[in-house]
Amino acid sequence: MARRRTSPNSDALNRMSDEELLQTRICDLGIQLEGSNLEPRIAQVYDELSQRGIRHRPHCWLSDEWYSPSGIPGIAIPFYLAHPRLVRLERRQLLEVEGGTRESCLKILRHEAGHAIDTAYRLSRRPTYRRLFGNPSRPYPRYYQPQPYSKQYVLHLDLWYAQSHPVEDFAETFAVWLRPNGRWRNRYRNWPAIKKLDAIDTMMASIRGKKPAVTTRRRVDPVHRITKTLGEHYEAKRSDYGLNHPRFYDRDLRRLFSAETRHSRNMTAARFLTNVRSELRRSVAQWTGVYQYTIDQVLSEMISRCRELKLRIGDAPEQTKRDATILLTVQTMNYLHEGKHRIAL
Repeated sequence: MARRRTSPNSDALNRMSDEELLQTRICDLGIQLEGSNLEPRIAQVYDELSQRGIRHRPHCWLSDEWYSPSGIPGIAIPFYLAHPRLVRLERRQLLEVEGGTRESCLKILRHEAGHAIDTAYRLSRRPTYRRLFGNPSRPYPRYYQPQPYSKQYVLHLDLWYAQSHPVEDFAETFAVWLRPNGRWRNRYRNWPAIKKLDAIDTMMASIRGKKPAVTTRRRVDPVHRITKTLGEHYEAKRSDYGLNHPRFYDRDLRRLFSAETRHSRNMTAARFLTNVRSELRRSVAQWTGVYQYTIDQVLSEMISRCRELKLRIGDAPEQTKRDATILLTVQTMNYLHEGKHRIAL
């Protein structure tokens, strides 16, 4: 008879090393929503829905990603947010934590609540929905090409996510509409996107106080059924985020750094970039919305190539740091505009 694994309690999770955690199956973590920092954040979104007269409360559960499954008016929340020790591991493994702060968590919850309300009241069947947002049955593209300056869409999550698919456009617009004191009428008054916000406002008025049409409480991939280890989980995530990024042209690197003999005593370009790596990564992530892990892979290639070319910094390290940030940002934006950005489904 196989031995049943016991789940570590909260204190035990804090005592476990990263290596021990990575060998642990997700189903054996023993984590739950109840008592976690997620509870008050979910309660706040419920209160926001209530204030708007929306009767449905999307049920929430822990899984391995953020999503609202098709046909289920609920929200899956990534497991790492249920425990501070797992948040720290997530940051070490992927260099950032999606939904890790109160504000970012609420932004994603409002977005996913938009999907759940759409499902609960079958809003995507309405002609107005299809006319303004598009066909919800359109297949999801693996990649999309955003138009950063378009005013046809609201701005909520990173990467101009409303542009990725009609149902994401709806969920993003709903999130902007739901946010307390969002002042969307003022912010978007001269944007074509205001028509979508007005449509959301009208739709929500039409369902105010009404019972939802879809009430299933089914959960997809709850944590107690996920048997992969944390190590397997992060290996797959890193593979997903570490996309086929463009190579840096040697010409760009030689413009940024120096191979001249007069700079032979200066710090190597590879060491310089290593020293400012975290700062560059955060800055480019802030401007582009791209996962820090992906940007770090580009930086790794940049550092490696600088080492091969034996480049060193010139006489203006602060200017060099600014120029390195610009080069990384340009490469990332080119990557996005070429239509190669992966949608986080």
